[in-house]
Amino acid sequence: MRARWRGATPLLLALAAALIAGPALAMQPLADNDLAAVRGRDGVSFDLNGFAMSGDARVTYTAPSGASIYKGNLSASRSDSSDAFSDPYRIDIVPGAAGMADVMQLAFPANGTGEQRWQFAYDWGVQANGIASDNGAVVINDMVFRGGGLQFSTPQSGDGIAWGAALRVDIGQLAYRPLNRGDAMGQMAFSNIQLGAVDANGNFTGEAWQLAHVASQPGILNALNDDSGPRLHIGIDWPDSRNGTGAAPAGGLAIGNISFSNPSGSSVDLGSSRIGSIQIQYLDIKFRR
Repeated sequence: MRARWRGATPLLLALAAALIAGPALAMQPLADNDLAAVRGRDGVSFDLNGFAMSGDARVTYTAPSGASIYKGNLSASRSDSSDAFSDPYRIDIVPGAAGMADVMQLAFPANGTGEQRWQFAYDWGVQANGIASDNGAVVINDMVFRGGGLQFSTPQSGDGIAWGAALRVDIGQLAYRPLNRGDAMGQMAFSNIQLGAVDANGNFTGEAWQLAHVASQPGILNALNDDSGPRLHIGIDWPDSRNGTGAAPAGGLAIGNISFSNPSGSSVDLGSSRIGSIQIQYLDIKFRR
């Protein structure tokens, strides 16, 4: 916030002198340049205690060919700790790296006790080649965010939005249910999922994995124009040694159990799976028209 008090300065000094009892202190008006150099920062903290939503809204993407995919009937809810507003989300604006724009940050709760747990479900389907298919539902149980957050800023060059993301997530179960969200028959389930930063040996550090950072490895979201017209573009740039180590942060993914069930009630257990270290050096996705 920038302020310029021109005509108000003499009036404020006169009021201050009238209110001070005893010998007056040596007060000097500040120059406009000094006042303009003062910057205020605003931040917001908010909690989602007892949050729940549901509805029949549907989002559909339709390709020029006429084929489409939809997601609908989203439901989401969150359980909370008994101490409300003890661990809120935070939004604030902080100075960017040297020569770069300010950054808006959304910080997730630290959630040290893991009591803040999200539940999600949505239906999905496709329509293509004259066939419309409702493909069941995706159900996510006990998703726990433990720190991390999102960043948004102005790109260093070009148009669009520069972004950053850091994640440390535990998920009790992610299931694809081909019948409906309430029927586990025939589902494919991934249980006890962990995603977070790892050390050189592939061990989880307990910190969030920095997938992108607006200064050291910026993500980008914009629209690109070429001979085929505008296209949505999502990417992550190469690591920038000027604002970081020059190396992409390492993350790990662990899945405690992968299983399939069939309508007869039996299941196939594929055991666990783990990727010890993941690094995103560069990402460039352009959606075709």
